[in-house]
Amino acid sequence: MAQPIPSHLYDAYIFDLDGTVTLGDALLSTAGETIQTLRDWGKRTIFLSNNPTHTRYAYAQKLTRLGLPTPPEDVINSSFVMVGFLQRIMPGARLFVVGEQPLMDDLRAGGFEHVEDAQCIDAVIASFDRTFVYRKLQIAFDAIRAGARFFATNGDRYCPIPSTSPGTGPVGGEPDAAALIAAIEACTNTRVEAIVGKPSPYMAKAVLHLLQLPPEACLMTGDRLETDVQMGLQAGMGTALTLTGATPESALTNSPIQPTYVIRQLSDLLRTGD
Repeated sequence: MAQPIPSHLYDAYIFDLDGTVTLGDALLSTAGETIQTLRDWGKRTIFLSNNPTHTRYAYAQKLTRLGLPTPPEDVINSSFVMVGFLQRIMPGARLFVVGEQPLMDDLRAGGFEHVEDAQCIDAVIASFDRTFVYRKLQIAFDAIRAGARFFATNGDRYCPIPSTSPGTGPVGGEPDAAALIAAIEACTNTRVEAIVGKPSPYMAKAVLHLLQLPPEACLMTGDRLETDVQMGLQAGMGTALTLTGATPESALTNSPIQPTYVIRQLSDLLRTGD
């Protein structure tokens, strides 16, 4: 299963977070020692997340607290990419955010105003939102019908969390942004214009800009075929699917998305073929 991975091929290792490096408030098995070993080998280690419910600073603090000292600059999440995206196409726009406070704070720091008067909203932003209520859907509905544009941070169907249900295995889930996007699309009959998180080129460009490396020098590792592996393949990176999160091995059989490598845990990245 775990093919040797030639370490000389890759100068940077890009990791998804939820379900790949962490699950809930803990590191997954072998994650800490694997990433530290890669650092000791002189490799860059960068972290990506579609989850906008924490800022990149909060993610860096969490990794550091769990034993992986990480500066905020080495974390890219979908809210960071959304800020850059909107600054390019709609600087200073008035937004209605179907999302949680960390995303709203990032957007406000990026020069955007959060408003709830549908006639004054330039764009609706859909995201992972555990505070979602009908009132938010009504404002989004009214704003889009009044001409607001419609964007989303990520398209994940669910976010992996530790399971709380007996007999369901170690990985549970919370409904993610795809559910909110679907609700808004259904009532407005309007498709989301852009989703900036993985597997979008917006996320890939952000990480390659940070690394200043060609894509073929990077290995993208994550637990989802349709986001992590798809983004890496589309960008020209090597890809490794880890079976520690959302994707079982059986899903590979009929999937058109095939990673470069399949690993059972992150320590398999150290099984080099050099």
